Amino acid sequence: MTTNPTHGTTTLTTPRLTLRRYIPSDAPILYTDFGLDPEMSRYSGWNPYATPEMAEETVKDIIGSYADGRSYSWAIEHEGKLIGTVGAYDYDPEANSAELGISIARTCWGQGFAGEVLTAVVRYLTESEGIGRVAAWCAADNIGSARAMEKAGMKRIRIEKGGLKAGDAVFDKLIYEYRTDVGTGPRDE
Repeated sequence: MTTNPTHGTTTLTTPRLTLRRYIPSDAPILYTDFGLDPEMSRYSGWNPYATPEMAEETVKDIIGSYADGRSYSWAIEHEGKLIGTVGAYDYDPEANSAELGISIARTCWGQGFAGEVLTAVVRYLTESEGIGRVAAWCAADNIGSARAMEKAGMKRIRIEKGGLKAGDAVFDKLIYEYRTDVGTGPRDE
């Protein structure tokens, strides 16, 4: 096992975006733009912003987690407007791995933001934090998410048939990973 420096959630920038720490005023925006839109949880069934109280509590918990050097949770801004969230969860020091999750507001779909964000986060986690394996998943029907992971240099490693349940829907689950020990890296768009 490698001993890694821990920086946690630090500001990251891409050509079009700023990834920053959450602030309390993000909660109402996340409730309105994510919690109220059923398309935002269509493929995951997970909606931590479903009510104003849930959004506020989620943001409060994330802000509280920043004291841990292995907390990786960013709010995504484009031109000063909150358009999404991304985080690395379930850091496993034994396996030196983490799992990514990302949400981009529906009004911003199809603009390449997810691929840009994932490329920056994968690069940060592997190059600055020394995490050797970064994983993520999506529903097979979620073509945009699959494409974003591939743009970030992630490789599909398996398909779990019927592995994802979201409400009444069942989807095949596509599992992706990026590994520093196999010589593949994020590609620039």
